[in-house]
Amino acid sequence: MWRMPFLMLDNDITPRHHTDKELFALGRQLTIEYYDCAPGALLDPVEIETAFLKAADESHATVITSSFHKFEPQGVSGVVIIAESHFTVHAWPEHNYAAVDIFTCGDSIDIKRAVDSLTLSLGSAHVVVSSDRNRGLIPYGPRKKTVDKIIDTPGLYPISWKQEVEQKAPWGVLTSVDLYECDPDLLEDETRISQFVHDMCNLMAPDSPDGDCGVTFFGKETDVSGFTMTLPKSTALVSGIISRASSAAYIDLFSCNFYEPRQVAEASLAWFKASNYKLHLALRQ
Repeated sequence: MWRMPFLMLDNDITPRHHTDKELFALGRQLTIEYYDCAPGALLDPVEIETAFLKAADESHATVITSSFHKFEPQGVSGVVIIAESHFTVHAWPEHNYAAVDIFTCGDSIDIKRAVDSLTLSLGSAHVVVSSDRNRGLIPYGPRKKTVDKIIDTPGLYPISWKQEVEQKAPWGVLTSVDLYECDPDLLEDETRISQFVHDMCNLMAPDSPDGDCGVTFFGKETDVSGFTMTLPKSTALVSGIISRASSAAYIDLFSCNFYEPRQVAEASLAWFKASNYKLHLALRQ
């Protein structure tokens, strides 16, 4: 289930008028963050393309063409070229998040309607208009005018997990991976589950000795049955639970040393032949 965000988007996207009457903007650009999107909403490039074409149409944009690409194992990037400029998106299904850019060089587009349309189509519960900027400020008339400073550059956050870990120096890194629509045969094989746990430990801490791997069956009823698993190493720990009824696996991977969260997540996805995954990261101080 998802809920509509209670936001005054009108206030967020009201055009900002420069007091300098000698400048003219060639375009206007909004960046919009769509958080907490509906489960599965960001997996299918065809569905996302349909949502963006619908938003463009409802905002009275003139669509020229569109192109959307699905990454492996998951993720979508796409662009809708409009006569007035473009709509673009990059989606992270593992975080239920989509980064959207709307650029227009005319005033005929109803931007609020486009934002609201995408909110509904993506099922986003939290929408943030993170930037609303004029692009290409030029002077009126023949006299040249220099635009000295348009935007104060904000502080930049890390965009790689390695950089984040290096800056914060945590005691350990915990990655939780939720795997959906796994291969049912792999969820029934205790020996192969044990091998998966060993493989993940070796991926995170290849030079550390293993402890004893425990894989335990629980529940005799089909709606609650599954396996728990755990394997400690000197600097790492893999644990998790498998639900046979829902064909899902919930894996926790902890290490005192840095490893790439996306690498272990995608390795887990491939191992269980799952259709998609969600990723959660915690730095343990």
